[in-house]
Amino acid sequence: MQLSRSILKQLGDSGLAVPDETIFSLPEKVLQFGTGVLLRGLPDYFIDKANKQDLFNGRVVVVKSTANGSTDAFGQQDGLYTLLERGFENGQRTERTVLNAAISRVLSATEQWNDILACATSPAMQVIISNTTEVGIILVPDDATTDMPASFPGKLLLFLLKRYEAFNGDKEAGMVIIPTELIVDNGTKLKTIVSTLATLRGCSDAFMDWLHSANEFCSSLVDRIVPGKLSREEAAAIEQQLGYEDELMIMSECYCLWAIETTSERTRKILSFSKADTGVVLARDINKFRELKLRLLNGTHTFSCGLAHLAGFATVKEAMQDKTFGIFISKLMLREIVPLVVSDDITATEAESFAIAVADRFRNTYIEHCWLNITLQYTLKMAARNVPLIQKHYLIHHETPALMALGFAAYILFMKSALTAEGAYAGRQNGKEYVIQDDKAGVLHDHWKSGTTAEVVQRILKDVTLWATDLTQYEGFAEAVNTYLALLIKNDASTVLRTAVREDNMIKQ
Repeated sequence: MQLSRSILKQLGDSGLAVPDETIFSLPEKVLQFGTGVLLRGLPDYFIDKANKQDLFNGRVVVVKSTANGSTDAFGQQDGLYTLLERGFENGQRTERTVLNAAISRVLSATEQWNDILACATSPAMQVIISNTTEVGIILVPDDATTDMPASFPGKLLLFLLKRYEAFNGDKEAGMVIIPTELIVDNGTKLKTIVSTLATLRGCSDAFMDWLHSANEFCSSLVDRIVPGKLSREEAAAIEQQLGYEDELMIMSECYCLWAIETTSERTRKILSFSKADTGVVLARDINKFRELKLRLLNGTHTFSCGLAHLAGFATVKEAMQDKTFGIFISKLMLREIVPLVVSDDITATEAESFAIAVADRFRNTYIEHCWLNITLQYTLKMAARNVPLIQKHYLIHHETPALMALGFAAYILFMKSALTAEGAYAGRQNGKEYVIQDDKAGVLHDHWKSGTTAEVVQRILKDVTLWATDLTQYEGFAEAVNTYLALLIKNDASTVLRTAVREDNMIKQ
């Protein structure tokens, strides 16, 4: 049988927490642009959890913005779907199954636009959430002159105009708008675009005042891996256990964070779902969460990906099952990176806790995260995420960050390439060819053309077009990178790893 509201009473003995019937009569408080798995695995997860704790008491109307796919499954299943949380928490393997009842209905922007606009007239509607990808928050000037805008900001403006008219400019009718697109200051950028479209459209001064004073555009940061649908075989096995079929079933890691920037007490009251889970954080400034993620999660990935690939590990979980690599990750984060992210805003305890959570996430055996995918635009990532860490390490400690040097040496060796017949840059590891997907691959290729290993290292570290600084100015760094690069060329990367994590000083001359 297919999951739907009508079968819930039959699931009482399944061990699954079944939503109470009263949830289906809750008012629609949220308009959500996007049907993707991230929104269903994070914001909708928090809203559902809050509803079950009688904290938010509101459901979600989802807007399907693209023409691809259909909304049939949502209708057939009354918006219900299963979320499998799988991974590690505090070093312990954890699995949870959640039957989510946050979504009330799904509307198509292309076919049900009037129904979407009708939501603007509802007194209960308070929150707008979006995840329209990074290219969704863009200015499309033509949207200022049409009643069927193509862009999300254009659609949002018409919704707000409708609400302004429906409530005669009442300030209490203003919305809390939370974009989750992976853009720094996404709320500020969205507000600027909507305001620009309103000006181009010739909106009244009164509306412009209401737009800016009654509505809060909150920048936010989301962090949860939600790979999405399970394989057909795995889904069938889970459905056998649960006793129903679910076309919308998704899987996520256990870790979850939704940091929302606000200083408004009204907004805090509206976002009462934040009380249901510590993963929702309402803060005056969310930059510290971005810094933690950028340096400890993303930065660790970037320092590790080339080394992991050279050591023969295909996925993150495979590498973390290796004791030596796990020690490398732990020492890299706790010894070298954590002290650098501690600041007036980030305590040592917060940084250490985040690092431990990152190690749990890397260890997740349910997530297939390939190292080669992480090397995409390797040079850009190294420059943005990790060069500032190297600079800060020298500023504070005045000595070589050895594991960072090892990660940098692995990057240089990974980027050693030959041109293929198709004109791509390809490296080799254990006799196998891999394509380097990096806009700077040609620059690194040229640096590798001639000279000793030490000369190659000097040329790469001195290249200010790559790093916006000369990395040879940091005493001992070039020597350490060169030492490790020579070892990686002569020895198996796993052997070099074992040596590195065994030594306190990490470098043996």
